[in-house]
Amino acid sequence: MKKYSVKEIFYTLQGEGFWTGTPSIFVRFSGCNYWSGREEDKAASLCPFCDTDFVGTDGENGGKLSAGEIAIKAIRAGKREGYIGKGMPGHCVLTGGEPTLQLTSEIYGALHQSRFRVAVETNGSNHISPLPRQVDWVTLSPKVPGEKVTLRRCNELKLLYPLPFGGEPEDFLSEWKGGADHFYLSPIEDENWEGNTQATIDYCMRNPRWRLSLQTHKVVGLP
Repeated sequence: MKKYSVKEIFYTLQGEGFWTGTPSIFVRFSGCNYWSGREEDKAASLCPFCDTDFVGTDGENGGKLSAGEIAIKAIRAGKREGYIGKGMPGHCVLTGGEPTLQLTSEIYGALHQSRFRVAVETNGSNHISPLPRQVDWVTLSPKVPGEKVTLRRCNELKLLYPLPFGGEPEDFLSEWKGGADHFYLSPIEDENWEGNTQATIDYCMRNPRWRLSLQTHKVVGLP
C-alpha cells in the first residue's frame, strides 16, 4: 500500500483567493521542489519569502499515510469541529510545499468517495497527474516566469506582488499563454509589506482583471 508524506491535516477557513472564508480541510503534503525547507537554503531558493513549514510529518494529523488514511483523518478533523455531516460536501485543499510531487488518482478517489470537493494549490511546475479532471479546483501560484510554468489551465491564478521574478502580472500572462477563470494578486509579506500592499491595490485599480487577495486567516488568527 502506497504511503504519502503528510505534514499536517487541519480544519480552518480558507484565507485567500476565490474561496476566502470557506470552511476547509487542509492536507499539507511534505516537500517542495523550490526550497528544501531548511533556513540555511532559503535565501538562495526560488521562494525566499516562504512562510510555510512543510518539512517532515510531525504536524497535526501528519504521518506516512495511505490515501484512505488521509481521507479518514480529513473527515475526523472536520467532524471534531462539527463541519462534516451537515448534508453538504466538504472543501478539501491539497497543498504543500508542492503537493503535485505526491498526488495520485488514489488520493483524489478516496477524498471524492468521502464527499469532499478536491482543490489543489500548486506552483505549476508539474502537470496535475494522472487525471486532472479528478480535481475540482486548481489554484496556480507560480514563483517563476510564465514561460517556465508547465501547467496551462487553472481556476484561479494567484501571483505575489511585486512579482518575485520581475515584470508585471500582464507580462506574466503574455509569457505564460495559459488560461484562468479568476486572477488575484497578493502583496508579499516582508519588511516592505505596507508598500507592497499599496502597490498591489494600485495595480488592481489600474488593471481590473486582477483582484486583491490578502491572507485573511492571519488577520483573524487562524492557521
